Amino acid sequence: MIRILTTSLFIGFICFSAVGQKKNTQTLENSLKDKLNYRCIGPFRGGRSAAVTGVEGKPMLFYMGTTGGGVWKTENGGSSWKNISDGFFGGSIGAIDVSQSNPNIIYVGGGEVTVRGNVSPGTGMYKSVDGGRSWNSVGLKNSRHIPRIRIHPNNPDIVYAAVLGDLFKDSEERGVYKSTDGGKSWSKVLFTNSRSGAVDLILDPQNPEVIYASTWNVRRTPYDFSSGGEGSSLWKSNDGGATWKSLIENKGMPKGDIGIIGVTISPVNPNRIWAIIENENGGVFRSEDGGDSWVNINSDRSLRQRAWYYSRIYADPNDVNTVYVMNVSYHKSTDGGYTFSSKNAPHGDHHDLWIAPEDSDRMVIADDGGAQVSYDGGKSWSTYLNQPTAQFYRVTTDDHFPYRIYGAQQDNSTIRISSRSGRGMITREDWESTAGGESAHLAPDPKDNEIVYGGSYGGFLTRYNHHNEMNRAINVWPDNPIGYGAEGMKYRFQWNFPVFFSPHDDNKLYTCSQYLHVSEDGGGSWEIISPDLTKSDSSKLVSSGGPITKDNTGVEYYATIFSAVESPYEKDLLWCGSDDGLIHVSKNAGSSWENVTPKKLPEWSLINSIEVDPFRKGGLYVAATTYKSGDYTPYLYHTSDYGKTWKLITKGINEEHFTRVIRADLNIDGLLYCGTEFGMYISKDNGASWQSFQLNLPEVPITDITLKDNDLIIATQGRSFWILDDLNVIWDLVSNDFSSNKMHLFPVHPSVGFGGSDRTSDLNGTNHPDGIRIYFNVPEDNEDNSNYTLKFMNDKAEIIRSFSTSAEKDENKLNIEKGLNHFNWNMRYPKADKFDGLLMWWGTLQGPKSPPGDYTVRLISENDSIEIKFKILQDPRMEGSVEDRIAQFNFLLDIRNKLDETHDAIRNMRDVRSQIKALNNRLKKEEFQEVMEEGEKLDSLMLGIEKVLYQTKLKSNQDMLNYPIMLNNKLAHVASLASMGLYKPTQQMLQVKKDITEKIDIELKKWRQIEENELLKYNELLRLRKVNFINIQE
Repeated sequence: MIRILTTSLFIGFICFSAVGQKKNTQTLENSLKDKLNYRCIGPFRGGRSAAVTGVEGKPMLFYMGTTGGGVWKTENGGSSWKNISDGFFGGSIGAIDVSQSNPNIIYVGGGEVTVRGNVSPGTGMYKSVDGGRSWNSVGLKNSRHIPRIRIHPNNPDIVYAAVLGDLFKDSEERGVYKSTDGGKSWSKVLFTNSRSGAVDLILDPQNPEVIYASTWNVRRTPYDFSSGGEGSSLWKSNDGGATWKSLIENKGMPKGDIGIIGVTISPVNPNRIWAIIENENGGVFRSEDGGDSWVNINSDRSLRQRAWYYSRIYADPNDVNTVYVMNVSYHKSTDGGYTFSSKNAPHGDHHDLWIAPEDSDRMVIADDGGAQVSYDGGKSWSTYLNQPTAQFYRVTTDDHFPYRIYGAQQDNSTIRISSRSGRGMITREDWESTAGGESAHLAPDPKDNEIVYGGSYGGFLTRYNHHNEMNRAINVWPDNPIGYGAEGMKYRFQWNFPVFFSPHDDNKLYTCSQYLHVSEDGGGSWEIISPDLTKSDSSKLVSSGGPITKDNTGVEYYATIFSAVESPYEKDLLWCGSDDGLIHVSKNAGSSWENVTPKKLPEWSLINSIEVDPFRKGGLYVAATTYKSGDYTPYLYHTSDYGKTWKLITKGINEEHFTRVIRADLNIDGLLYCGTEFGMYISKDNGASWQSFQLNLPEVPITDITLKDNDLIIATQGRSFWILDDLNVIWDLVSNDFSSNKMHLFPVHPSVGFGGSDRTSDLNGTNHPDGIRIYFNVPEDNEDNSNYTLKFMNDKAEIIRSFSTSAEKDENKLNIEKGLNHFNWNMRYPKADKFDGLLMWWGTLQGPKSPPGDYTVRLISENDSIEIKFKILQDPRMEGSVEDRIAQFNFLLDIRNKLDETHDAIRNMRDVRSQIKALNNRLKKEEFQEVMEEGEKLDSLMLGIEKVLYQTKLKSNQDMLNYPIMLNNKLAHVASLASMGLYKPTQQMLQVKKDITEKIDIELKKWRQIEENELLKYNELLRLRKVNFINIQE
């Protein structure tokens, strides 16, 4: 008996409730692990790195730590990079060091030193003893940020960590830590105060008991940033960290507030020390006596601008006078630091440098574009366009086919990238820059997706027309605020301010300062439709930075609307959430507003994302965070009554996985997705409980989520974009009483079947496979010898393809394992038969792809059978009708059938000729001359037919240039041409096919005449002459 299931389940909404639901003891993640995977589509355009190193004596080997994307390794000099921390840890990396005495030993510290507005914390120290193949956590879990690690050159069990600590609040776990047992235990050997941590650290190359370290008083708040103050200093130890002496008061050091300090030692002369110091009178300082006295030798602003973001300095290992300073450009001095020349790697904003001890020309640099390698002292560098470590703030999609994904990459441009590609993989050709800048929200025009609106910091807002590559600035208030604080500003636009269209009026474009603005003429004019929807606390509207260096870019502009939406389900219903902890609602398109902030929401919370409930009028989900106040608790809320009451919905989320985004599934009521600083979560019960939904996704901050069709799209801060295809599997799992011990065939989402190859690469994004993906469950108690078959049928119940575990041919093989399986059907009918030695020039034997229509897939086991009906959709790119597509299909199927017939005839003729030849070789001419001559005559007739059908002289792939192709190749070439695009065949194709087919049929008729008549006569002759078919030669 066949169990018949349908996909009508997903045409409308499904109401899902925890009430009365049969509980499945297995979590969704466990059910799907290794079976349903996210795929990284790129872009492969490096994001920020502040930690790199190489290995002495290994010229092609380098390591990179990224600020969100984990640890990476190249073994080919930067031509490609592989992640080596996935599965063990991930996220933000601040430091990495390789043991000189045993390069298989690597230590990594979590948490970046580049403490900008989107800074991410780490999770402590990690160690590998096998070159990065495996890792163990080795403590300092609450360190948050570890900017530098140094390993003793002779004993890898002795290791030092510079711990910057929590950036957002006072803490005791900061300073310099030392381990003497390989990280099993740590002792704090240098501590200044609960606000200042260690930021740089270096061992004397000739005497590792001598250590220099710098400490830094640094603090971020939601509205301010400060660098410098009590606790910022430069330190020296002569006894392996047992005791320390401050050097900041020594002769020649600057007076007043001290900020960040970078320090380095010349390996050629360890008494020569350089320090780059943030101070009103700061710059590059040099000591010739091991730090006892100093001279400010260079105060050039280009070396110390935006000091908190850079301030790294490196001595050449072989030249006592060569020293490098990292900044927007990197700078090189060959006269001991008195003068510097500005240099540029492929990307700007440089943060770390490693120079090979044995070869000063071999180096690796870290910057806001990742890592790049040089073998000629910086004259040339490897690319950063091979690292999928982009940091994105937000994500949205358009209605193009295939849909495109939009986001703003930190330290780079905005991009839009195809979700799928007709090529094998998703490559550089599948993405391009678009409107706005690095911190943008993006909004494709719903009337024309080639027009895109995008913002950036400073209130910068543009309309980009991809048709003519014209860019128009449409700032709400085009008064450049750079360098100014938020106090007194007319409009406060955050670094990452919202831009979005009304779902009810395609002409209505919104954006947000402390007010909600709307334009109905493409940004040509703007109207304010709200009061100030923030707390507007003047004490927090201040100039950012200090006490030494101000830093006003827009990151710290506070009291702004940070998230906003117009309900797709209720016209004129507007919601706004601020970065200072308020939520407002308007039910009348902005004419009036109501403060509906949850009473228990922590004060000064950042309302990072809001999501309209698709199933309840007046419903809203909120993801909030207060991590910039030192509180890492997740905060998710839900209301179903326009904000009158709220419910906290965070049960099951790790207490330190602060929440960035929540999204509601559009098909299943109560199915929610949440992105946190450390990964993905899913809820099946409207937030009453959550479970991990990481699957194969690396540990990385999830900054935004969106849904499109049956896909879940993830924006990350350090690992580019990821897509989870086939949410229909999730929908079915949460809607039915699924049992892993039962055979199950999952509903198939209607699809065009567009895609390429799903193989992965170190250089390109992973594509969706071409065709239809079928998911099915094989019972956990399945015996190894159980046979399974998948059959695909058209709407006439005719079998198109059959795949079986017992199939002999690989092309028909179905490979299964216990649990969830998937199979990619390429939608093609079987290809035309081949024969041995077949060579063709631009001719296809492929079976045609199934046209749009209704289909059935049937899963058959020895004891059960299930079938699902599904639809193949018309490709929206097609210029013609469904009838045109069916005409193309029928045309190609006719050609395939004729090629089948032709090649079967050739193969059969060759078989007959082979038997005749074998027989004639065995017969004695004087005894069987008549038989042999008749055989030779038949052979000649068949060879003559074959020579018309196929060029028999072909022995290599380009022999066709010497020996012209014949009828089978000509017909196959027509199929190749007719397969291009999605068009009905041209009249010319029809005519050429008719002409060639007629000529083929003439030859096939000759063959049938031989088969039906001449072979009978020949066999009769053999019987009359009593020819023995089996004979033993004496």
